Formats: sequence, C-alpha cells, structure tokens
Amino acid sequence: MSVGPKDYRAAPGSMDGRVVLVTGAGDGIGRALSLALAEAGATVGLLGRTQRKLEATYDDIVGAGGPTPALLPFNLEIAGADAYDALFSALDGEFGRLDGLAHLAGILGTRSPIEHFDVPTWCKVLHVNLTAPFILTQTLMPLLRRSQDASVVFTSSGVGRRGRAYWGAYAASKFGVEGLNQVLADELRSTTAIRSNCVNPGAVRTYMRLQAYPAEDRSALPEPRAVLGPFLYLLGPESVGVNGESFDSQ
Repeated sequence: MSVGPKDYRAAPGSMDGRVVLVTGAGDGIGRALSLALAEAGATVGLLGRTQRKLEATYDDIVGAGGPTPALLPFNLEIAGADAYDALFSALDGEFGRLDGLAHLAGILGTRSPIEHFDVPTWCKVLHVNLTAPFILTQTLMPLLRRSQDASVVFTSSGVGRRGRAYWGAYAASKFGVEGLNQVLADELRSTTAIRSNCVNPGAVRTYMRLQAYPAEDRSALPEPRAVLGPFLYLLGPESVGVNGESFDSQ
C-alpha cells in the first residue's frame, strides 16, 4: 500500500546520485533533512551561517557512512552579489548540477503588533525568509536546469496561509514564499524538468519555536526528524510531476 507525503520515508539508496543543497543545514529541520538525505544516498550541500554547526552535521553524515557532503558557510542576511556568484562557482565546480534545492533557513524576528513593529527587523525578516530564497533560486537555476529531475522546496508556515495577530514580518514573509512558489512553478511547468513546491512543517521542537512560545511544553512537540516526510518525497524521484503544491507535514 502506498503512503502519502506525510508518512513518506526515503528508502536506503533511493537518493543515490542526487545532489541536494539544503539551507539552514546546521540546526533544526535543515540539519535533520540533511542527515536523512545522506542516509538515503544523496550528496548534500550544507549551507548555513554557523561553521561549527555545519561541521557537526558534516561529521554526523560522514560518521554514518554517507556520501561526503559539501560545507558551504553562507550568511543569507548580509550576502551580496559576489557571495552568490562564488557559491554558484563552487557548486558548479564540485558537482556541475543540482537535483534539489531545499530552503530551510529562516528567522522569526519579533512578535509584536504591526503598529509597533520595528522597521529594520521587518526588513531583515523579509530579506532572510523571502528575498534570499528568491536570489538563491535565481542564482542556482542554471545548475537545476542541468538535472533531468530537479526539485525546489520552500518552507512555509500556517501563518503564511492565514495571518494571525502579532506574527508580523514572519507571517508576511511566508505568505510571500507561498506566492513565490506558485509563480515559479507556473513559469517552470512547461519549459523545464524542474518542479517547485512548499511544505509547512507545523509546530516542531526547534529553537525558532522556542523563541515564539517560550512557555510551551516542548516535550509535546515532534522532533524535526518526524516531519521530514513531504520534504523527502518532494526532493526524491517519486514526486516527478508534482508542481506548484503546498503540503503539510502534520
């Protein structure tokens, strides 16, 4: 019996030969996804802001016998055109193509009323959560086009589908991500083999969730590894033809 994306598990070897770049790979869902992709045989590009966290993910992948990943320290908040060009050159030289691009990096900002929302914080959240994924996707599109079966996966949120009070810039950025995904998917539909989709992981035991709900009982929340089903499904070969959709992990 087939399973849906929520319950999907990548079988060992199902990602053999695939090259996937994961942003936010040093922590949370990004780290868990990187480990799971490597367990399934993918070579993973580990992109993130903090070198030591990326190195910890790298060590765990290598220690488990996975394909040697690429370490890609990169600050989405401050990166300029030169940094994006250098990233493209590094991936082009190392792999020559990308089969997957998973956007997991993101920041919460602050939770406050729109009337009092700090403008610089608003701009930073919109940049990291929406503008940077746009730039990264645009920059790496030539590598995705070289794949026979490429997938772009954006990370959305429940507050990116129905806004809620005090979620401010974070909610606005995730509404933007949903829209970016739909536009990109429609543009790619008839001209490339690339597909683009969104995943809303829901409430997960991550640092960002702790920032948003510091008094919450974290033991009741699923670990990042428990919400990977749709991500793995969309990044693997079994989701060929799935395009422009928005999935829930829970």
